[in-house]
Amino acid sequence: MGAQIRVYRQKIASTSSMKKIFKAMELIATSRITKARERVSASLPYANAITRAVSAVSSQHDIDHVLTTEPENPTRAAVLIMSSDRGLAGAYSANVLRKAEQLLTRLGEEGKDVDVYVVGRKAQTYFDFRGRDYKQLWTGQTDAPVAERASEIGEVLVDAFLTDTADGGVDEIHVVFTEFVSLVKQNPHVVRLLPLEVVDADEATTSATASGSSGAGSMPLYEFEPSAEAVLDALLPRYIDSRILSALLSASASEQASRQAAMKTATDNA
Repeated sequence: MGAQIRVYRQKIASTSSMKKIFKAMELIATSRITKARERVSASLPYANAITRAVSAVSSQHDIDHVLTTEPENPTRAAVLIMSSDRGLAGAYSANVLRKAEQLLTRLGEEGKDVDVYVVGRKAQTYFDFRGRDYKQLWTGQTDAPVAERASEIGEVLVDAFLTDTADGGVDEIHVVFTEFVSLVKQNPHVVRLLPLEVVDADEATTSATASGSSGAGSMPLYEFEPSAEAVLDALLPRYIDSRILSALLSASASEQASRQAAMKTATDNA
């Protein structure tokens, strides 16, 4: 009987210790959510401004540009999957990987070969365990992404897009990430990054107004020097980088929110 009581006491002490750890992790995640949401908000003015600039060039001029032209018979696609480096975030990584699998299945049914690009160790482990290949991996900074990482990813993806499919290039690029809606709602989301689906003038104005950015109203008319094509060449890489960074920041905020909820549940259970 005494030995059995000692076992119970050990389990109680172990659970109490785990409860303190869970609570500490919950508080850390809560503090990081605030910073992550601030970074998402801070990135909006630039994203809105560059979206309006690209939309102005594309909507006011009939430009046949490689990054905005739909291929006739796409045969190869790239998929960038954004997961987390660490666990203890509930079903965060599982949900985004499930969404990615649905996209991979759809692209396969359309007869397209797929190159997978991975962000985060959870996605790396997922594909390694199943013996499935991926083209490139980026780890670290999933909970605090930086612009340099977005630029690096963007450069790799654009290079793949500009390469002919016969030489290993792709016809289209998709991004799978978790969209941060609120502290209690984060949605796995798929965006086609390339070819660009450029927002038209009216949609860009509506987006800017909804996000609270200044300058809402009709799209202004511009004169481009030296040419609209040259301006688009300069803007599109920055536009792509901003889209990737926005997805990374949204995924980061979603990861922290999922971790905070998971640790609160674990604390309550303990």
